Amino acid sequence: MKLSVYNILILLIITSLIISCDAVKRVPEESYLLSKNTIYVNDKKENSENINNLLYQKPNSKILNVPLRLHTYNLARPNIDSIVNAKIDRRPKKRQHLESFLSKKQLNKFIDSKISFNSWLKKSGEAPVIINSDRTEKSIKRLNDYYINNGWFNSETSYIISKKENKRAEIDYFVKTGDPYIIDSISKKREPSMVDSLYRIIKDNSFIKPNEQYKTSTFQQERERISTELRNHGVYHFNQDYVAFEIDTVNTNKKVNVEVQIQQRAIRIQDSIAREPFKIYYVKDVNIFTDGTYENRNEKRTDSTIFNNFKLYSIGKMRFRPKALTDAIFIAPNTLFKDIDRTRTYRYLSELRTFKYPDIKYTENDDSTLSTDIFLTPLKKFSLGFSTEVTQSNIQTLGLAINPSLMIRNIFRGAETLQISAIGSIGSSKDAANNNSKQFFDINEIGADLKLTIPRFFSPFNTERIVPKYMSPSTRISLSTTSQTNIGLDKQTFNGILSYNWHPSPKVTDRLDVFNVQYVRNLNVDRYFDVYSASYNSLNQIAKDVNYEVLDNIDADGNLIIPEGTDAFLEYTLNPSTPNEISEDQLKEVNSIDERKTRLTENNLIIASSFSLVEDTRQNLFDEDFSIFRVKLELAGNLLSSAAKLIGLQKNGANQYEIFNVAYSQYVKTEFDFIKHWDLGKKNVLAVRSYAGIAIPYGNSNSIPFSKSFFAGGPNDNRAWTAYNLGPGSTKSYNEFNEANFKLAFSVEQRFNLFGNLNGAVFVDTGNIWNVLDSVDDPDAVFSGFSSLKDIAIGSGFGLRYDFSFFVFRFDLGFKTYDPSYPNNDRWFKDYNFGNAVYNIGINYPF
Repeated sequence: MKLSVYNILILLIITSLIISCDAVKRVPEESYLLSKNTIYVNDKKENSENINNLLYQKPNSKILNVPLRLHTYNLARPNIDSIVNAKIDRRPKKRQHLESFLSKKQLNKFIDSKISFNSWLKKSGEAPVIINSDRTEKSIKRLNDYYINNGWFNSETSYIISKKENKRAEIDYFVKTGDPYIIDSISKKREPSMVDSLYRIIKDNSFIKPNEQYKTSTFQQERERISTELRNHGVYHFNQDYVAFEIDTVNTNKKVNVEVQIQQRAIRIQDSIAREPFKIYYVKDVNIFTDGTYENRNEKRTDSTIFNNFKLYSIGKMRFRPKALTDAIFIAPNTLFKDIDRTRTYRYLSELRTFKYPDIKYTENDDSTLSTDIFLTPLKKFSLGFSTEVTQSNIQTLGLAINPSLMIRNIFRGAETLQISAIGSIGSSKDAANNNSKQFFDINEIGADLKLTIPRFFSPFNTERIVPKYMSPSTRISLSTTSQTNIGLDKQTFNGILSYNWHPSPKVTDRLDVFNVQYVRNLNVDRYFDVYSASYNSLNQIAKDVNYEVLDNIDADGNLIIPEGTDAFLEYTLNPSTPNEISEDQLKEVNSIDERKTRLTENNLIIASSFSLVEDTRQNLFDEDFSIFRVKLELAGNLLSSAAKLIGLQKNGANQYEIFNVAYSQYVKTEFDFIKHWDLGKKNVLAVRSYAGIAIPYGNSNSIPFSKSFFAGGPNDNRAWTAYNLGPGSTKSYNEFNEANFKLAFSVEQRFNLFGNLNGAVFVDTGNIWNVLDSVDDPDAVFSGFSSLKDIAIGSGFGLRYDFSFFVFRFDLGFKTYDPSYPNNDRWFKDYNFGNAVYNIGINYPF
């Protein structure tokens, strides 16, 4: 029976009333549930998160305007243990009967389960927020203090509690700020002291500036700045407690006159405090204890040495080259004391991954100098690691891998770190998974990887002036090789990298790959269709369906011969003028088979150099108001191109120079990536990402290697398309791996909390890939100017994320909103439905 609109409306009203009454079921008599806070500043409603967060009491959290956690809490019953036992004891001998039927132990477990479930409801729920006048008064004081600390010295605050029916009430807060106070002048009395002279040098960088509104936080920042500057100019005993400000607002017409006051050093003498001028301190000597802590500082050192005036001590034989340690220490003998030198030393020594967190102690000498003791506790020379991985891809239905590793510290006595790792994996290809006649795991791979990290630039030249050691320069050398066996289709890879890394500032990281060599060699390409039999069966069936009967290419049973017949049929089908007997669906499948074969069997040789810069403004892992900017420039093949004629390289039929029978790649590639997060409060974050990348082949190449090309789609890109399934341009490609050499992408995502650790998100992803300045001439795939921007795909959707603290599990659902593969007038919402949606599962956020 269908309900009328009137009946549905009545049902909704009754449900709403039941929920409304249930919300206050745990609110005591004469008390009120806080249903709403409203703040008015100068008679205007204030909705900013910063101001609303000042209130001590806030209404219960809601999802779709329903206090779900409050209702969960209300399901719990108070005194549940008494209630359960009272029900059992209501009838005589009921407990005795239950104990004889269940046993006393099982009955107690039943009672405990009731109590535990009740406790879980309370813990998962949220107790009703009951209006408390003391907390309301605290909110008033906090609001008033906030405005006073931000320059409104004459602010006034008040509140009104509006009691509603059904034990509910709202609180309205009213703030009258008046006009703000403005900084007018900043001064300091001249004194014949060293500290006063230093202040005159550093005062121009003051956080307190004339004609700006008074803010208490600015004065605290200035105290910290003055203290930091003076301690970095040799004033060892100085701290921010010696800095004070006298503020004059009397008869100044709401102007603030500031006098900076720096006290002399306080020295306690018995029960009194004496004042004397600060002194400049120098570091007299630096003692480095290489294998101990501060606690064992008095143990006998059997080995010692002096290097560049540093004194190094060791309980046993010295295990480190002196220069390797002194290069990591910024506190130098016979230099001015600078507090920042200690901070840099801590950071550099920690980055070596050779010692535990160091212990640095200063000792004051009678001649107003400092002796520095640095205690280093080495980590174990050897450490083992082990990891496992389960993967799935376009090639593998299932992959299992193990990855053991060995780390060797201080391998050459210069705090170098060598990591040796191996990989062993087995996998099931798509063909093996779909063909019962083959063994399931038909892919095997073994490999080894060596990574050497040197805590300085490994160079014949002195680079200290270009990259000072406070930038933490390091060199990384990596060599890796793998051998993959696919029951006959064998592949070998080699990779070698020499890179320099440094940090010009705490927010910026630079990397220079001097050499990045990648070599991929396929050994048994002709056996491809022997290995991937499912692909062969599909191709062979199409050949039979179209009556392909070229005698030299088929056997007595009419099957394609491998490789002659398969290669010939692929060439026949994919001819620019497709034979009439080949249908569109058959062409799509053959094209996919050929594209997959090409990608799985191509050889590559890439010798590239690149420079990348990353600027990350995050303060910590929990910062949600930051930006990240990445830029990278990569050049490949230029060195070989210059030397090709000199070393007598041979050209192939495509007029390309070859090394080891492989045409080396030559291209220039650049990428720009910008991410910005805005913290909107209450666990709401607006995140945007913009990306642009282009790779242009030239010289020895007319296309970009697959590993260096761009693709679109996937859980971290445009989530309405699967990976490699979007583009290029407006083409409706039949390939499994769609790639190109130019990409644009832009995403915006609103993230919000649902309840507890469960978060939600809505997003819009845009972008596409195109070919430009390469061998592709399909006008639908080529970027030809601003007119091609009409082919930017748009996907939208929503997602759920559960925060496990150490990682975030993510589920996103993407819908094709604007699909450029359709005709121009039929692209919007063409496949906007759950049947064509893309389900994405990922770890952590996409950007």
